[in-house]
Amino acid sequence: MHTGGEMFSALRARDSNGCRRRPRTLRPALAAAIGILLTSCTTAGSADTDAAATTPAPVGPGSGSDDRVYVTNQQDDTLSVIDARSYKVVATVKAGKAPEGVAVAPGGGHVYIANNGSAQVSVLDTRSNKITKTVPVEKSPTGVGLSPDGRSLYVANGGSNTVSVIDTGTNRVAARIPVGKSPVSVTFSRDGSTAYVANSGSGSLSVINTRTRKVTGNLAAGHSPVGVAVTPDGKSAYVADEVAARVLAVGTRTRKATAVPVGEGPFDVAIGPDGKSVYAAVLGPGQVSVIDTGNNRVSSTISVGPTGTDPFNIEVTHQAVYVTEQAAGTLTVIDPKSNKVVATVTVGTSPYGVAVS
Repeated sequence: MHTGGEMFSALRARDSNGCRRRPRTLRPALAAAIGILLTSCTTAGSADTDAAATTPAPVGPGSGSDDRVYVTNQQDDTLSVIDARSYKVVATVKAGKAPEGVAVAPGGGHVYIANNGSAQVSVLDTRSNKITKTVPVEKSPTGVGLSPDGRSLYVANGGSNTVSVIDTGTNRVAARIPVGKSPVSVTFSRDGSTAYVANSGSGSLSVINTRTRKVTGNLAAGHSPVGVAVTPDGKSAYVADEVAARVLAVGTRTRKATAVPVGEGPFDVAIGPDGKSVYAAVLGPGQVSVIDTGNNRVSSTISVGPTGTDPFNIEVTHQAVYVTEQAAGTLTVIDPKSNKVVATVTVGTSPYGVAVS
């Protein structure tokens, strides 16, 4: 059997456009083991705006305050706009090439989309569902993080080992911050004073002072950190360590790490609003693992489809847990109170990022 590093190093390879390659029908370990050539991030049709959810009536999470869910479709070059009450795709918007990370401005007026293949960020006006601005950044923008006040968008440029800081008032790049190798994602402390960048190529988290826009230190974060989320109290950063089949709970002050086994290929993590649970999207078994932050143990697992579904990125609100499934071309909605799947929505080809307004 291959080691985790051997299996997933091929999956993290990028094509000539710098786009992250993923299998569309096979789970990562199987694809690597049998030597399947992974698909490149090319246009592969358009999403069906009439796609319906598998749940008939909006109940539980969907009937709360969530309004719209935005999903980037990497191989369609599109953004799916989903009504969070009816669980239906209400619009499909053409984005840039190979869209990946996505973030919604406070108030929901704008959505920011990192286009990996075209080295730019698209700005969507949510009232018209039209792209009103594109902002050039550096090579292979992957993940985005919006500061809590909404004034700064941090863009992880995986192909240039930098973070671009975009002033959302002017939609211009205000700073360029060198970080570790192959940065994938960005998150902030609740007060916005600190940004954390997961560097998959150097096994670290870069810690950025958002006032000075300087890296103040680096935290060891396993073999291949991809997704990262910080607890409300700022004391712990939870990191999806993709090749090691675990989530790491890293003390932001103590620098000590606790490993939580979650299954093969964890790619993203999100923390519940009360800080008591961490949700990890785990590629291999097609599940979401729920971690109790009190004891750093998996308290439950939620199946989001058969093996090969590839749950990829995850977002949590008070009302719901939203998970993109890259190989299945779907978005799954989970009720966080019962940990039950309440809807599955068909989106575009190879859905990647998810954000909620």
